[in-house]
Amino acid sequence: MMRLEKSRVIRLLHEEPAFSELFVAHLLSRSIRVEEDLVDQLFNSSEKRLARVLLLLAHFGKEGQPEPVIAKISQETLAEMIGTTRSRVSFFMNKFRRLGFVDYDHKDTLEVHSSLLNVVLHD
Repeated sequence: MMRLEKSRVIRLLHEEPAFSELFVAHLLSRSIRVEEDLVDQLFNSSEKRLARVLLLLAHFGKEGQPEPVIAKISQETLAEMIGTTRSRVSFFMNKFRRLGFVDYDHKDTLEVHSSLLNVVLHD
């Protein structure tokens, strides 16, 4: 992460087309993600929201191969991301593990299996 002065960013946007294109693409991507998160919060259960976040963190649905192993992330952080409590996240994570959608051992890694897509896609 880097902090830039507003005047410098404005100058770069005017003088560097490559930077300008990258910056606008980032803003559009971020805006789309915020809209998706709002719709997700309004219309999906916390279980589906958790499954979606785990799949996003593992890069399922992105170009290239998914990275099923996610770096250590706390249940508190996941709860904040999906708008629920840590105890609900714990309940769903245990359920996902029992059903074979994820593997974790309370250490540093969480492995997400593509079968977790069934939770998101199933109505």
